[in-house]
Amino acid sequence: MPHPARGARKRVPSGAGEQVAARGVQRWDSTIAGFAGMRIKYGYRIEIVCARPTPLIAMLDIHPSRRSDIAQQETIGLTSLADGSHLRPGLYQDQFGNICRRVIAPAGGLLLSGEGVLQDTGLHDPQQPGARAIAPENLPDETLVYLLGSRYCETDQLGDRAWAMFGGMGSGWATVSAICDYVHDLIRFDYAQARNTRTAVQAMSERVGVCRDFAHLAIALCRCLNIPARYCTGYLGDIGVPADPAPMDFSAWFEVWLDNRWWTFDARHNIPRIGRVVIARGRDATDVPIINSFGVHALGRFEVVTQEVEGDDWPAGFGAEQRHLHAYAHGVETGMSA
Repeated sequence: MPHPARGARKRVPSGAGEQVAARGVQRWDSTIAGFAGMRIKYGYRIEIVCARPTPLIAMLDIHPSRRSDIAQQETIGLTSLADGSHLRPGLYQDQFGNICRRVIAPAGGLLLSGEGVLQDTGLHDPQQPGARAIAPENLPDETLVYLLGSRYCETDQLGDRAWAMFGGMGSGWATVSAICDYVHDLIRFDYAQARNTRTAVQAMSERVGVCRDFAHLAIALCRCLNIPARYCTGYLGDIGVPADPAPMDFSAWFEVWLDNRWWTFDARHNIPRIGRVVIARGRDATDVPIINSFGVHALGRFEVVTQEVEGDDWPAGFGAEQRHLHAYAHGVETGMSA
């Protein structure tokens, strides 16, 4: 995925909401009454090669929280590589609300393909620097699972270090931002060093990894500090950042529970981004594999696309700062519904 210039997470200045109100939110509302945001094309073509029939579960559908934003009918296919026949999958939602497709890949293999167009606000990830952490005894029941250790997030091994490094940061937002800065600076992104068994503790020690490793370490540190954190995977294209010549891939980021809602953070890129499209959420990467097979297979073709298909429709004069302040004032969410 794209790797913009390294730097600290951009933050809305304290009191930004009051500044917007003072400038006249109603006037801004009427100014953007006709704003249609942007349209994002997304899709994938993935070949699974197997010598014998192989059951598998695919988690590639847009998350239910964003399905109302789909602007063009999705085209989803499961096609036999041996004879071109189309397979009909079983559909279900897992315990985290993610959409799963189960199918038996025939001998010879399977092509999974999908594409669609999604309507997006065109705004950066919302920011709320004053958002506070909630005491564990006051957390909603459904967030408690995201305080616990998991396969890739070893809270039992990181607790002392987390409190020593970040225990005195104050507000929840400041703590999570400091964790993102730390992880962003610590880990060197390198596709060639990707390893699907690397844990948060190992990422901290090895100081190298891919987007999932950034997310796992940040999640583990947040949980150690009693801040619920959950893993997200989805599309994140080169929208609003310099294009990356590397092949497109799915991305990983995380969300934290502050001030009684989920907020998006990204320790790898460490700046607010435009156009996140979530596919799945869970405790860590164990819960959200793109393909989970129950037999031997090899990965053939792997192509992912996500890009803006129309220019945005912000009124003339609305620069990046004004968009950001508007999002802050109105609590606009980009792909991070609870």
